[in-house]
Amino acid sequence: MSNHGHAHDCGAHVSGAPSVHQTLDEMEFERGIWSAALCGDYEEVQRHLRRGENANRTDSSGYTALHYASRNNHLNICELLLRSGADVNCVTKSGVTPLHRAAYKGNTEIVQLLLKKGATPTIQDSDGKTPLHKAVEMEKGDIIEMLTEQFPESVSIQDNKGLAPASYVRDPQSQPYNKLIQPSPD
Repeated sequence: MSNHGHAHDCGAHVSGAPSVHQTLDEMEFERGIWSAALCGDYEEVQRHLRRGENANRTDSSGYTALHYASRNNHLNICELLLRSGADVNCVTKSGVTPLHRAAYKGNTEIVQLLLKKGATPTIQDSDGKTPLHKAVEMEKGDIIEMLTEQFPESVSIQDNKGLAPASYVRDPQSQPYNKLIQPSPD
């Protein structure tokens, strides 16, 4: 599991050899709202917010708590963060939104929540990929279906390689949603 530069596994620091050296970014991450959101610690996220921490505060890579909660399928934390003013369309330094992360991981309820709260499914990351590209790459059929039905324009958006989401279908014979991601001929 990649935490984008953070060696965390919800309290247990895993590494080949124990180290007493920790970067300031790592210490800030562990003490910040991001670690609590990553691990699903609702009470700790709530404590951070009650102390006045901004729900849109970013870590050193530009991720917010909503990015971490969206990726790790913590629906109740996503709801709390959104009620507390989290930007549903916040982007990291690499252009990733919480919707990108939830679609990539197949977190259907969170994708639904983010869309309901105004997430823009056509935002492209630094590779030019939309959440639909991510869902297709990871073969997340329910999310592919949801995005293509609600946002048919997303099927024709090309990434930086000039590829539409349908180009990322691994096995057209076994992909039941292939017809949904194929752009209709003009």
